Order: sequence, then C-alpha cells, then structure tokens
Amino acid sequence: MELTDYFRILRQRGWLILVLMALTAAAAFGFSKIQTPVYESTLRLLVKPSRTDFGQAQAAKELLSSYQQWLYSSYRAQDVIDVLQLDMTAGELLGDVSVASDSGSYVISLAVENTDPNLANDIARAWGNRLIQQQNADNDRLRLEDRIYIEFIDDPQVGLERPKTMINTAAGAVFGLLLGVALIFLLEWLASGIIRRSEDVERYLDIPVIGRIPQQ
Repeated sequence: MELTDYFRILRQRGWLILVLMALTAAAAFGFSKIQTPVYESTLRLLVKPSRTDFGQAQAAKELLSSYQQWLYSSYRAQDVIDVLQLDMTAGELLGDVSVASDSGSYVISLAVENTDPNLANDIARAWGNRLIQQQNADNDRLRLEDRIYIEFIDDPQVGLERPKTMINTAAGAVFGLLLGVALIFLLEWLASGIIRRSEDVERYLDIPVIGRIPQQ
C-alpha cells in the first residue's frame, strides 16, 4: 500500500476511530466514577541522634531498618486499633500500611490507605506516635548524649490514591484509538478483494484502464 492509500482509508473510515475513542474513554471514566475512592495518608518521621559525631550518626542510621521492622508488625497494628477503637483485625489494618526508610536523610515514611481520608490521617498519626513513645521509653535508660530522638517532620499528608480518573480516561481513549486503527485496517483488508473503482483495477492487476462503461 502507498501512503496515499493510508490517507484514503483514514479519510473514509476515520470516524470509526473517533467513535471508539469516545466510547472507550467514556467507559473508563464511568468505571472510575463508580469505584470507591481510596485515600493515602503519608507521615514522615525524622530520626535525630543527640550527637553529630560519626559513631552516633552511624548508630542512628543502622537503627532505621529496625524501626521499619518494628513499625510494620501486627503488634503495632493492634496498638493502633486499640487506641482508635477500630472495627478491624490487625491483619486487615496492616494490609493497608506500608513503611519505608531513607538512611541518607534519616527519614521514616509511613503510608496508610483508607476510604476515609480523616481516618487515614488518624491512623498514620497514631502509628507514628507509637514509635515516638517507644523511643522515648528507650531514651530514659540512656545517657543524654547517647539518646536518639524521633519527631514528626510535618502533619500527615493525605491525597486520593485511586481511582485516577483522568489517567484512566486517557488510557481508555488511547485503547480506543488503537482498536479503531486495527478495525479500519481489518475492514479494508476484508474489502480488498472487491474491485469498485478503476484505481482498484490498476492497483491490483497492474494494467491501465482504457475505458469505462457508464452507469445507466
């Protein structure tokens, strides 16, 4: 096929692409709207050694992994459930929580998903406070110069995690575009064996047309 053939196909059947793009985008938009919104609250905790020398800083850095494991446990989940009087099991709550740490910045990040944005914030805050309480208790047994402190960097920040309506709608439109292109070329292939015009004769038989029979 020549380039002019592609333009001819798009000119004749391009409306199919537009229709399919509109349908798939609308379907993706509608599907996103009927989903229950899930919000994610993110809390950042800063680990601060009382001294800035290498030994104390290295000790705080090595503790980050321990803090991460300590936070992500069914015991901590049950602590939060008891504080907030949540109607769920520790396993269910733990499934909505993720914990990460960054040894370069001494930051622990706690993310909580929930359909209620305010409750997601409350859970994140209670979880972070539990670590601070535990570290304060540990500090009571240490000399002042050996203590490591943990504090909130800021209040929990909540945002919509899913559905991503705009992204889903755009993805639906792209899918419709690809489906439409495939469909119009399939239709063209199915119709390729049918000769309707003099140009078709010249293209398929590679012979010039020397005359036409006029339609009555």
